[in-house]
Amino acid sequence: MDPIRILLVDDHKLVREGTHQLLDEVSDFSVVGEAADGLEALDQIERLRPEVVVMDVRMPRLNGIEATHQIKELYPETEILILSAYEDDCYVFPLLDAGANGYLLKTASGKELEQAIRTIQRGETALDSHLAHRVVQRLNRKQLYRSAGMCEGLTERELAVLKEAASGKSNKEIGKQLNISSGTVQVHLRNIYSKMGVSDRTEAVSFAMTQGWISLTE
Repeated sequence: MDPIRILLVDDHKLVREGTHQLLDEVSDFSVVGEAADGLEALDQIERLRPEVVVMDVRMPRLNGIEATHQIKELYPETEILILSAYEDDCYVFPLLDAGANGYLLKTASGKELEQAIRTIQRGETALDSHLAHRVVQRLNRKQLYRSAGMCEGLTERELAVLKEAASGKSNKEIGKQLNISSGTVQVHLRNIYSKMGVSDRTEAVSFAMTQGWISLTE
């Protein structure tokens, strides 16, 4: 049986090297390449055609969420395992929505990483045990902020971000108000635009107002 071909994508060289050494110890794994960001990953996938991509979330140039979208669009047969230090909902769910086949935290053991790679290579979903219950809760949660044309409704946090955006606040001001980073605000806004099928905050605010979810008098 041919070994499972793996591409490692992480902007920290030390992490890539450590993961590479770990996976090299598995007889039927073959790490065929490494990439430092999403753009480099796309180039490597085209050239090396790995079966599994093990990828971080926060990277320069092209982050994990955007890279996952593009990889799944261009190379749908490639399985993607996210390996991240972040377990925030604003990363986990957008990545799963983008088509990631699994999400593992960097606190996982080498054996757990090996099992996760085997799981997604079989076409199944691999989730860190710390995240699995949240995914189930999300699936069971009634979606209040969802119109007939939306595949998925807004979360309470996304609606809170949109309400602040409606008042004209910048991403930095919204982050300060909600006690999150401006980068996280931007991730929320991108998720909102994607769910609504709009391109900017003006359209998103207008959409939410027509649905009665927000009001400029609030």
